Amino acid sequence: MHSISNSGPKDATNGRKPLQKMFGRVPRHYDFLNRLLTFRLDEHWRNKAVGRILSDDPVRVMDLGTGTGDMAVRLARKRPGMEVVGYDFSAPMLEVARRKARRYGLNNLQFIEGNAARMPFEEASFDVVGISFAFRNITFKNPHTRYYLSETLRTLKPGGRFVIVETSQSRSPLMRYLFHQYFRLVVSGLGGYISGARGAYHYLAYSARHFYTREGLTDLLLRQGFIDIRHQPLFFGVAAITTATKP
Repeated sequence: MHSISNSGPKDATNGRKPLQKMFGRVPRHYDFLNRLLTFRLDEHWRNKAVGRILSDDPVRVMDLGTGTGDMAVRLARKRPGMEVVGYDFSAPMLEVARRKARRYGLNNLQFIEGNAARMPFEEASFDVVGISFAFRNITFKNPHTRYYLSETLRTLKPGGRFVIVETSQSRSPLMRYLFHQYFRLVVSGLGGYISGARGAYHYLAYSARHFYTREGLTDLLLRQGFIDIRHQPLFFGVAAITTATKP
């Protein structure tokens, strides 16, 4: 659950505040709760996404909605000669991310604060854009989804890839039921209690339970101009890595 602006270009100031305030309260416990509530599976899933991002030897990569910088730091450490940009709208989370980068002495990684609907990058700036557990924040019941996805498409080079690691809807009715109950009873309750940010973890649980199926996500990305949509289910389909390509 990383943070990213929930506003379109014309209402960026007013529209972004609820999620921005919400995510501003959780950085101190954020990484610990990610590990606890996923039994450290989040690290395994991010590592798989990193492998997918690096598979075509990119030169410049963006971690969109980087949050506390988990995926950006992994990318920068794996490929010291590759330029990595972590982009997010939460200043408190980015401060945690910058501390991580300093800890590893990374000089090929920079973090930038800003609105995902109006990114300060030229067209065709990146070989790959990755996003880990922040995709729901730009697409779940969000009237401005098209702005975020069109900006992502704009900043990718032709043939560039958008790599998404996110919760998904298992095709097994039993696993889907268990996953939904776990989010409703454990993630929302325990995450909210430990973090002190009940709203943030209630949102996380609710959005995960009602998020797109693989078919729904494919349709969304195709309608926004991406092609060659591919899904890799993770852990019985409760999460997935989705790859989409810019024509």
